[in-house]
Amino acid sequence: MQIGIAADHGGFDLKEKIKAWLTLAGYEVKDFGAYAYESQDDYPDLVVPLAKAIGAGELKKGIAVCGSGVGASIAANKINGVQAALITEAYSAKQGVEHDDMNIMCLGGRVIGEELAKVLVMAFAEAKFTGEERHQRRLNKVKALESK
Repeated sequence: MQIGIAADHGGFDLKEKIKAWLTLAGYEVKDFGAYAYESQDDYPDLVVPLAKAIGAGELKKGIAVCGSGVGASIAANKINGVQAALITEAYSAKQGVEHDDMNIMCLGGRVIGEELAKVLVMAFAEAKFTGEERHQRRLNKVKALESK
C-alpha cells in the first residue's frame, strides 16, 4: 500500500522518521514535501496537495504533520473526500480508520514523542475501515455535508 505524507517545518523532522518507519514496514511512501527544512513554509501549501490526492482517490491514506497537528487537520478537512483527525493516542489511530474511515492522520511534530508517534503511525497504517452498516450510515451523513 502507498501512503502519502506531508509536513511543514514544525513537522519536518518527524516526517522524515515516519518515512523511514513506513518504508521499513514495507509501505511505499509518496512524499508531498517539505523536502528540506524551511522555517518559513506554510502547512496549507504542503498538506493540501496530499489531501487533494486522497480526496481524488489517488491514495487511500496519508499522514500530515505540522507543529501541533491542528493546522494540518483543519487544512486537510477542507478537501472533499477527506476525513482527517489530529491523533494523540493509539485507540483513535486505529478506531478512526475502522469506524470513521479516517484517511489522513494528523500529528504534531512539536508535541508528540518519537516512540508514541511510531505506535500511532503503525496503528493507522494497519487499520482498515470495517464497512459495517452503522459505520457506513454515519459516514454517509458526514459526507453529505460536503455537498451542502
